Amino acid sequence: QVQLKESGGGLVQSGESLRLSCAASGERSFNMYGMAWFRQAPGQEREFVGVINWMTGYTYYPDSVKGRFTISRDSAKNIMYLQMKNLVAADSAVYFCTAKRATFYTSNLSTDDFNSWGQGTQVTVSS
Repeated sequence: QVQLKESGGGLVQSGESLRLSCAASGERSFNMYGMAWFRQAPGQEREFVGVINWMTGYTYYPDSVKGRFTISRDSAKNIMYLQMKNLVAADSAVYFCTAKRATFYTSNLSTDDFNSWGQGTQVTVSS
């Protein structure tokens, strides 16, 4: 069973950057997995932020974060990262990492496309 644990959240000022980490365990290799980030603000649905195919490193992002957010991974450590820059108050949310043994070719993804989730880490952007 895949376990995921996020870290790196916190309080930042508008315009600043922040990097989140997601440590994955439970598999010897995640090469057959796609891993993604979602976020959820109070009273809103969980929103897709980006996905990375572990083996190739190919990434897909929604327009809402494209150019500001970058997903990468360290295959040796089984850690996925979310580098966020030029943060604004609207980016404030709980950020979740998620995974599924699958390859993804689109940015049109929802929570239904994944089946392993972390507990989330809070990001608050102060304006």
